[in-house]
Amino acid sequence: MNPWSAWEQLAAALRIHFGRSQRGASLVEYALLVALIAVVCIVAVSLLGSNASKKFSSVGSAIR
Repeated sequence: MNPWSAWEQLAAALRIHFGRSQRGASLVEYALLVALIAVVCIVAVSLLGSNASKKFSSVGSAIR
């Protein structure tokens, strides 16, 4: 038996086993995307939160 044929058979078996579905890769990509969006939202709220709070307080005071 040729040693390369064993590697070729192993590679073919791995392609068949892992190449069937892209579902796992898509799930990881979506999870990373959601995590990135969450981080951006947290940073935006923390940076803009105090300024927005001051503006809402001043508008609320002006309305009364």
